[in-house]
Amino acid sequence: MPANILVVDDEQSIADLIEVYLKSESYNVLKFYNGRDALQCIDEENIDLAILDVMLPDINGFSICQQIREKHNFPVIMLTAKDEEIDKITGLTLGADDYITKPFRPLEMVARVKAQLRRFKKYNSAEARQEENTIVFSSLVLNKEKHECILNEKSLSLTPTEFSILWVLASNRGRVVSSEELFQEVWGDRYFSNSNNTVMVHIRHLREKMQDSTEHPKYIKTVWGVGYKIED
Repeated sequence: MPANILVVDDEQSIADLIEVYLKSESYNVLKFYNGRDALQCIDEENIDLAILDVMLPDINGFSICQQIREKHNFPVIMLTAKDEEIDKITGLTLGADDYITKPFRPLEMVARVKAQLRRFKKYNSAEARQEENTIVFSSLVLNKEKHECILNEKSLSLTPTEFSILWVLASNRGRVVSSEELFQEVWGDRYFSNSNNTVMVHIRHLREKMQDSTEHPKYIKTVWGVGYKIED
C-alpha cells in the first residue's frame, strides 16, 4: 500500500510540484493550501509523513507541527524560507524531523522523504522484529520494535528522529559518538557545518523530554568539540 503523504503549502505552484514528484514515486498525496483543511485531514486519514510550509494564510506550519506531535509520531518535514535559520531551529524544537529550504531541488526532496519513511517504517517491519530490539540500562528502556521509550517507568513520546538519536547513543554507550557520525547515522545524509545545529537542537529537545540537565547530565553527555555519549 502506498504511503499517504500530507503536503501543505499556500503557494499552489510549489504544492503542485511536490505532488507531481511524489506521485511519480507512487506515493498517495493529500494536498492542501491552508492549515485548517490540513488539520481536518490529519484527524480523518492515516498519514505516513507530512511536508509543511512554515508560512500559511491561516495557521502557520509550526502550529500544525505542534498539534501533530500531541497525537502522532509520523515524520514531519518543514519547508522554510532561504537562510531563515530561526525557522529551522524552531521547527526542529517543536518536533519536526527535517527541513527543506526553498528553493529546493525536487529530487533532493524526494530523497529526504524516502529517508524519513524508511526510518519510520523500520520500527514495525518484519526485519526489525527479527533484530535485537531492546536496550535496558539504568532506568531507561528502549524497544525498537514498538518504538517505545520508558524512563523511570514512565513512557516518553519521542519522534522517530529523537528515538533514532537515543538508540544510536544507547547502542554505543560508553563511547563518544561524533556529531558527524550521529548525523550520518540518523539522517543518512552528508554532514555539513550547519548540520551540527540540527543535531544540537534535537539533543536539546531530547534532554528536555528526559528531564536531563545540560550542566550535569545523567544520560546524554556532551564531549565538547567531539560529540555525545551515554555512559555505560
